[in-house]
Amino acid sequence: MRVATVQLNSNGDKARNLATAERLVRAAAADGAELIALPEKWNLLAAGAQIAAGAEALDGPSLTAARGWASELGIHLLAGSIAERGAERGADETACRAFNTSVLIGPDGDDLAVYRKIHLFDVEAGGVEYRESDHEQAGEEIVSASIDGVGLGLSVCYDLRFPELYRILAVRGVRVVAVPSAFTAATGRDHWEVLLRARAIENQVFVLAPDQVGEAPPHYSSYGRSAIVDPWGVVLATAPDEECFVAADLDFDRLSEVRDRLPSLANRVPGAYRWPQEVSA
Repeated sequence: MRVATVQLNSNGDKARNLATAERLVRAAAADGAELIALPEKWNLLAAGAQIAAGAEALDGPSLTAARGWASELGIHLLAGSIAERGAERGADETACRAFNTSVLIGPDGDDLAVYRKIHLFDVEAGGVEYRESDHEQAGEEIVSASIDGVGLGLSVCYDLRFPELYRILAVRGVRVVAVPSAFTAATGRDHWEVLLRARAIENQVFVLAPDQVGEAPPHYSSYGRSAIVDPWGVVLATAPDEECFVAADLDFDRLSEVRDRLPSLANRVPGAYRWPQEVSA
């Protein structure tokens, strides 16, 4: 399976973001990619309040456009993530928190899977405080789908730091996991590739990691270096520091070889694992 990760420098201009995403999706499809993945917040990356105001329903213009591209090009398209209009909060019906939602679209333009980001990014990084929970709410469901018989596990950005999610996906039988991201430059320099390779190695899966790159208002700086990693932890492709796509061919015979030679998934001992009592930070 030939796959591609699209790297964007999205900002507060939706029309511009959609036009750039479409251009790069078309270029990746022309390069032979059958599965193309967009990054987190590909349609709108801006201050939390602006993202909340720009949240869309699943049948809104951004995902409608993405479905059109997938159908026209005959590809599977992972529409990274968008702010999905969420449930009302409190007595004020205008106040709501969006979900951070990733949608896998099939070549017929139909949605194959919808994943709402479980782990919200409430973190201080590089002197900037991020409070995703101020404007977004967490999903609760672990989601996977099948692409021509190949299991694909869905996740988003900060999820990457929670290995339990990926182990459950691996045990469910996925062979590829996607991590659309807007990974901060401050943490990305030290953690991005390390975490991508770790998730690939420990779960013996391919990892597709499309990332945002560069500056976005009001103070966001994304690391870029979108990547595709194989089950041995080999980085098959890495994006330069610009808007672009990178592609690679996933060899599932290679995945089977890795699992046969080093059968760590098969050697799990589920009966020995006990979750400890919760420990406060």
